Amino acid sequence: MPETPEPTAARPTLRRATLGTADISFFVVSAAAPLTVMAGVAPVAILLGGIGAPAGYLLAGLTLAVFAVGFTTMSRHVRSGGAFYAYITRGLGKRVGIGAALLALIGYNGMEIGVYGLLGTTSADTARALGGLDVPWLPVSLAGLGLIWYGGFRSIDFGAKVLGVLLVAETGILVLLAGGVLLEGGAHGLSAGSFAPGAVLVPGTAAVLAFAFAAFTGFESTVIYRREARDPDRTIPRATYIAVAFLGLFYAFVVWTVIQAFGAEEVVAAAAEDPGGLFFAAITTYVGPWAADLMHLFIVTSVIASLLAFHNAINRYALALAEEGVLPAALGRIHPRHRSPYLAGLAQTALGAVVVLGFALAGADPYQQLLLWVNTPGMIGLMALMLLAAIAVPVYFRRIAHTEGPWRTVVAPVAAAVLLAVAIVLVIAKVGLFTMASTTVNTVLVALVPAVFLAGLGLARRLETRRPETYARFAAEPEPEPEAAPEPEGEEPCPLPTPSSPEPASAPSTPAAPRPAR
Repeated sequence: MPETPEPTAARPTLRRATLGTADISFFVVSAAAPLTVMAGVAPVAILLGGIGAPAGYLLAGLTLAVFAVGFTTMSRHVRSGGAFYAYITRGLGKRVGIGAALLALIGYNGMEIGVYGLLGTTSADTARALGGLDVPWLPVSLAGLGLIWYGGFRSIDFGAKVLGVLLVAETGILVLLAGGVLLEGGAHGLSAGSFAPGAVLVPGTAAVLAFAFAAFTGFESTVIYRREARDPDRTIPRATYIAVAFLGLFYAFVVWTVIQAFGAEEVVAAAAEDPGGLFFAAITTYVGPWAADLMHLFIVTSVIASLLAFHNAINRYALALAEEGVLPAALGRIHPRHRSPYLAGLAQTALGAVVVLGFALAGADPYQQLLLWVNTPGMIGLMALMLLAAIAVPVYFRRIAHTEGPWRTVVAPVAAAVLLAVAIVLVIAKVGLFTMASTTVNTVLVALVPAVFLAGLGLARRLETRRPETYARFAAEPEPEPEAAPEPEGEEPCPLPTPSSPEPASAPSTPAAPRPAR
């Protein structure tokens, strides 16, 4: 039975006022792995949706931007580190909130752990393409587990710097490809035909939308970093909108340029012949073979960046639930030097190792089974969490006095809930495209999501009857954190606010008091 966590006054805290808008944006955009999504998945979207595929990414981005309106508005009223489950609890009650908490843990772990299979396969492909070497995937995946653990063990600003470098590399190679195509004018001249109604309104667009929504997974994790953000009431919304806008526009632009590289009449045939090589062929033609070699390397670093971003998000969810008393109190310990939830990170790494080794011992394929089978329920679970959060927003604001407008509290959240419900239906209907598995396997993978949620409802009932004090304080507003103890000698200091920060350097580090009830 989880212990009640010890008072936070006797323990180190997360680094406060450390992350700016750019830092948080690096975390959430890196989680989406833009280069991996483009080179590995976009060719399939082109194959299914034709030249109208870029519009699918724009439509998915618009839907998630509408969701972000209510989501970020609620972030100004809820300071809990529990993010999704805290928002859902405020609107839909503690039982649904605890069900959402369990779903969040499984969803984020599914999105990360499956990607270790992708790390193994992309590294093997890169070694084969660049050096003719035959590298087994399992040692690479296990080494990746250790590397990601270390990245999460270090301070959050260290992780932000690493992700910033890796994100610049993977987006930079795609910009280089796009620039080469635009300078050459494509195969037959540049055309906006991809955005014409006749190209978009085709049967394959439904499948493209399913892939497009999956490509944004992780953008919502901005709110997880509230406790470590500078001026979170401004930083969190800005980072969320930047992430959605960047991903939507960038995805659509890159896919459009690749279509121009081959020509509207030829690109579908090229994608059918060699989907995995489509982007490499384009960059070889328009930039040079050296750029294709770089793209191979940067796909590996893109996967590493995605793993690190999800690892940090999972650790903070586990930290929040440990502080709530739902998970063992040990997972709420924070490293006195690096200010990271290090035991939560160690537990998450151990879980990843068990899953990876289990699939390896079973002789499973690292891509078609470890990646796709583990990722798919995680993706559907996170989409279900977004739907619940969208529903929770108007319910919450109906219960409290506030000064927010109806667009933010009713219209946008309701519209987002409808659009997300449609998106979930599309993903489930096209789930075979994600898993490449049998109907039986697909049924099990999809059924895992409601099964986990129902298990969470059962856990809520158990807490309510056997540990009512834990149930009563679940997702409550946190008390202001005390002044942190002096850091051990030799530790890098917590950065002071810059001149552009909203508070002067001499301001106290205690978070602002919550808004008074109106």
